[in-house]
Amino acid sequence: MITIDKIKEARDRISDYINSDNIIHDLALSKMLNAEIYLKLENLQRTGSFKIRGSLNKILSLNEAERAKGIIAASAGNHAQGVALACLLTNTRCTIVMPENAPKSKIEATKLYGADIILSGSNFDGALKTALEVQKLQQLTFVHAFDDEEVISGQGTIGLELIEQVKGLDTIIVPVGGGGLISGIAIAAKTLNPEVKIIGVEVENVPSLTKAFEFDRSIEVEPSKTIADGINVQKIGLITFEICKQYVDEIVTVSEKEVKEAILFLLAKDKILAEGAGAVAYAGVLSEKIKLIQNTNVTIIISGGNIDLSKLNEILNENINDG
Repeated sequence: MITIDKIKEARDRISDYINSDNIIHDLALSKMLNAEIYLKLENLQRTGSFKIRGSLNKILSLNEAERAKGIIAASAGNHAQGVALACLLTNTRCTIVMPENAPKSKIEATKLYGADIILSGSNFDGALKTALEVQKLQQLTFVHAFDDEEVISGQGTIGLELIEQVKGLDTIIVPVGGGGLISGIAIAAKTLNPEVKIIGVEVENVPSLTKAFEFDRSIEVEPSKTIADGINVQKIGLITFEICKQYVDEIVTVSEKEVKEAILFLLAKDKILAEGAGAVAYAGVLSEKIKLIQNTNVTIIISGGNIDLSKLNEILNENINDG
């Protein structure tokens, strides 16, 4: 059971390492949509994403024997960096399995934190399969990217902060991959204020939560490429799906084009650099796939900023050519 007390314990555990004062008012989008829109800038965390919260909470929760075995995780990049930094801070040996096509910037950043890297599979799910095989063979301690109560509780600390930081908060909009982020935020926010609406946003190419809601179970969607590599997860977590069924009010999907437009809008109007996954929730609002009620208080989670410069350059060039 993940409770508000467990999330508060996570905040106490990780607070020395986390930037909690990372929220701004988005004047441009607020004027466009006649609502008060705030951005929770998790791209400003150490390692460049929210993942440091859950990773740190999990690893700091382990006992000495569990850490002494060494840690292994699978990740498309952001969880990798969070786990690697948490292991560096706790002097723990760390192995990360990443997809073979993971962004070079994320691979290099993970190496800088001292992790041993294994490249395997074409996406998160392929890397996860290899990580579990290595974990069993070497008897390492596995840290799941999203389907873990301590990881979810760590991500839930964002929900605590939002309720404190945005007076009269009506809606929280969250990107969805495996579901850890939206699950933690939803439990914290809805426990403190049951009237808060929780909306998830996925990419059309990988609609794992949308399909799970459709079939009322966690099912695997077809593998696909997406600019939002950080949420390219074919199957929503078992723990997270049960939480989402209870707490998530709405789920929408956005196109690759809409995500790119959100990246460019954030950069041009707010001077914020977001990666694909980091801009997905913003894309849901900018595209007006999410119908906001006027004069309400809305927070959008900008979940990460670890975008390859080559990918950013490609998006900029596409925009110039289209223009």
